[in-house]
Amino acid sequence: MVKILANDGIHPYGKLLLEEAKYQVDTERIPQDQLVERLPEYDAVIVRSATKIRKELIDACPNLKMIARAGVGMDNIDVQYAREKGIQVINTPAASSRSVAELVVGHLLVLGRSLHMANREMPVGGITQFKALKKRFSKGLELGGKTLGIIGFGRIGQELAKIALGMGMDVVTTDLLEREVQINIGTPRVNNATFAIKLKTTSLDEVLAKSDFISVHIPFSGGESPINAAAIEKMKDGVLLVNTSRGGVIDEDALIAALDSGKVAGAALDVFVGEPTPREDILTHPKISLSPHIGASTIEAQRNIGLELADAFIEFFGTEG
Repeated sequence: MVKILANDGIHPYGKLLLEEAKYQVDTERIPQDQLVERLPEYDAVIVRSATKIRKELIDACPNLKMIARAGVGMDNIDVQYAREKGIQVINTPAASSRSVAELVVGHLLVLGRSLHMANREMPVGGITQFKALKKRFSKGLELGGKTLGIIGFGRIGQELAKIALGMGMDVVTTDLLEREVQINIGTPRVNNATFAIKLKTTSLDEVLAKSDFISVHIPFSGGESPINAAAIEKMKDGVLLVNTSRGGVIDEDALIAALDSGKVAGAALDVFVGEPTPREDILTHPKISLSPHIGASTIEAQRNIGLELADAFIEFFGTEG
């Protein structure tokens, strides 16, 4: 029988499919420091971002045949080393793209109307300073007609472009791999009303210079931040930034300096350096809209991730455990 440890959980639908294929799926979480003793019992492991699968742990698990990341980024797994050891390493890049894109749009709307700031100040001064707060927050921005820059035009970036174009935004993109992408807009399941737009990627400098809003969707595993002080200096004054990819993609020191100077009017962060303990000056900064790394945390995305994982395991191991 194939034994799978879903150490960071799996959606019930995915678990059911695996159990119907006669796999044993254990979902009780094993603490990181105990994995070296327990993981050798298993043929495969499913992780999200909390559990780390590093070289030392891989070496301690000679029976391990598959490592699955329930999500996109795999910076918590020593992927190349695992593959060199003959272990299959997979992720689920398509399952959560829409969920992440919709979170970005939520933050764009929040930034455009300063809702993050209003929500902090209304409970404190809404009774005694209502008119002053109304005046302060009465200079919002509509998204329609604004330019959204998307840095990294993979699945998530393309989903974001679909929504942004549907809202009347102009979209400029940059990507190391994609050069021209066809974006299909509409809801064929509902009314079959769809149309296609072809978007060509451009240079990073052009995206930085033209965009009113910028959303970042690129991998990052440490080192110098791609969006650093020099990159921020190339942006429009008053730009609004969103990061739902990885903590550190935007240099946090450079971001705070740009927010304090007014170069950046506001930022939204779903991911942070030092997770799960972000820095206090990021969490308390009045110009930053915050969410606790929930980009893929929707009912629909988790269901899709579970089903995609189950399909991948059954394809790899076969049925009947």
